[in-house]
Amino acid sequence: MDILIIINILISLTILNVWIVRYNKKTQWRGGEAKSLMEEFHVYGLPHWFMLIIGFLKISLALLLIVGLWIPSVNLYTACAMSVLMLGAIIMHLKVNDPIKKSLPALSILVLLISLISQSV
Repeated sequence: MDILIIINILISLTILNVWIVRYNKKTQWRGGEAKSLMEEFHVYGLPHWFMLIIGFLKISLALLLIVGLWIPSVNLYTACAMSVLMLGAIIMHLKVNDPIKKSLPALSILVLLISLISQSV
């Protein structure tokens, strides 16, 4: 299996896990002391409607990365858009003075996305 396929699947499953499976679960990666995604967005000072938009975008982009396994031309634009969202996640952790450890998942995904982008250009 090609490494880019593994990266696509890893990113997609990670995002879907966070936004669907772990949506209402406390994790060590949540911003501040949040116990759910909704609380996390509240910690960041962001409105509920913004969380809905980000959730829609992240789930859609994760699914598009899966589509990119069959239609590779989708990957560049999808990875670029997802990179912007991951950068936003890192900035939000910094905004609330979270320990760097809480930014590591978003940073790791950003690095993987940059590798996809570099291979798609």
